[in-house]
Order: sequence, then C-alpha cells, then structure tokens
Amino acid sequence: MDSTAIAIMGASGRMGQMLIEIVNASDKAHLIAVTERAGHEWVGRDLGEAMGGAKTGVPVCDDPLDAIVKAQAVIDFTSPAATLAHAKLTAQARCVHVIGTTGMDEDEIAQLEPCARHATIIRAGNMSLGVNLLVKLTQQVAAALDEDFDIEVVEAHHRHKVDAPSGTAFMLGEAAAEGRNVSLADVADRGRDGITGARKRGDIGFTAIRGGDVVGEHDVIFAADGERIVLRHLATDRAIFARGALKAALWGQGKGPGQFDMMDVLGL
Repeated sequence: MDSTAIAIMGASGRMGQMLIEIVNASDKAHLIAVTERAGHEWVGRDLGEAMGGAKTGVPVCDDPLDAIVKAQAVIDFTSPAATLAHAKLTAQARCVHVIGTTGMDEDEIAQLEPCARHATIIRAGNMSLGVNLLVKLTQQVAAALDEDFDIEVVEAHHRHKVDAPSGTAFMLGEAAAEGRNVSLADVADRGRDGITGARKRGDIGFTAIRGGDVVGEHDVIFAADGERIVLRHLATDRAIFARGALKAALWGQGKGPGQFDMMDVLGL
C-alpha cells in the first residue's frame, strides 16, 4: 500500500485529535497506532469510540514502543519528558520522529542529538507554513536593521497553554538574533515586572498573552524613533499545525538520520 503508517502520541489532546482527523483524511498516510498515558480513560478502548464515533479498529495503547515499532513515522505533540522518552524508542526503531512539543529547554533539546544519529528527527516550535515564512522574514529584517530598532516578540495563546513564551516566539527570537549575528541567550529580555529600568540597546524582548481560545498570534515588532515595522501571523485553525506535521512525516520518508526542521521540509 502506497501509504505511510503514522503513530500519534497523546491521542486525547487537542492536537492529538486534530492530527487523527488530518491523517484519516489523507490519501498519503494512514493511522497505525495511537497512545495515551497509563491510566488514561481512553487506554484499551477503540480510538473511534473513545472520540465519540464509530469503531476504527485502532486501539488506544499506553505502551509507546508497541506503537512506534508499527510505524514509519511518529508524530509527537506531548510533553518534553515524554518526547525524550519517545525519541530513544524512535532511534531504536529507525523511524521518522516529528516533534511539535513545545517548552523544551536547551538541555532537553541537546538530549535529542544522540537519537538523531539513528533516526530522522524533524523538530519545530511551529509546523505552519505561514509561521516558517515569518521566521525567515524576521531573520532578513533583523539583518537589514541595526540596533536603533528595538525588537519585541509578542505572542498570544489560549488560557490552557502551559508554557511561555511559546515555542514559536523562541523561533522568532532565534531568527532575529541570527539576523543580528548574536546569541539569543545573551540578549533575550523576558519577565519584565516592577522598576526594570530603561530597555537595554540590542535586547530582544518577549511578551506573552494568555486568554480565551486564541489558537496562536505572533507579532515581531521592530521599533525605532518615529517608525515601527510589524510582522504578523494569525492562526485561526489548529489544523494548520497538524497539516504541517503530516507534511513533515511524509517528507522524512527515505531521509537519513539527522535533525531537521520545517525550513528543511519547506525548502526555505
């Protein structure tokens, strides 16, 4: 069958359910397995019935290895700890691992490197085409403007998001820092509160907004005396992230071991 077998980690979450819908609607991929954490009410049930529909023949399991060994690609929007555990298993299975998990720190990201010697890992803070174009534009604009322009990354998400700033905000901050040929760790300005003093020249600031059901909004503001440039991306449908993740899973077929991102997938 000319169709890629996909396993989805974390089936019951918002992204998990959206990924299931996108894969089921695809003529290039099919769902082979899904997982949930041990003790979750979905474990042991048919996926379709757990989602309130007809049987699909795909059971929800709590053993990631059992799901991964069946799959050609794993799509993972879970938690940093779970993703690292999954990465060790995908390395053993030599399958494609698409990681959309956010909130991973530098140490956790570094732990993916040994796994990427054996598996194709595609990791991005945001899987949408539009956001990745915004990242590229941010880098180019930052490279063209000097430090007379302050840079601020402003992001907004729904009230349930647990990490801040968002993974996409960090992608944009990294792009701006790369454009200026500096390390983001040296110039990031986060967590302003109280008497902070004047803004430091060259800093890249981050502001996070949480509320309602906002899917995702990101602005990169370049502000100088007398003028501002604002680059913006608005996401209104979570399906854009699922479609991007599936595109990455399909692109990764036949690629050798290594770490890739959506820029590679999209050829940007």
